[in-house]
Amino acid sequence: MTLPSRLRSAIGIADGDLVEATLHRGKIVLTPKLVVDRSKFPNADDEYTPAQRRAIDARLDASEEDLKKGRTAGPFNSAAEMIAHMKGELQKRAKKTTRSK
Repeated sequence: MTLPSRLRSAIGIADGDLVEATLHRGKIVLTPKLVVDRSKFPNADDEYTPAQRRAIDARLDASEEDLKKGRTAGPFNSAAEMIAHMKGELQKRAKKTTRSK
């Protein structure tokens, strides 16, 4: 569809820009649409070696298995409650380490 240049400039679009057309109370309303080229944004594809990816995937698989088997903590009602739980777990681990030496 071709829009006159005065209309394009009035709504802040240039030749080739995308617009969305909607019907509102019997009138067609054109709204400029922003297209985001996601290929220009950084991603983790090139950040890890294949070996690192395998290690990450293995850890994710193990954590999913823990979730399925109910080996989780929480939910907690507050940060203080979560911190108290974590401190208790650390104390348990410290006792196990002391006994095994």
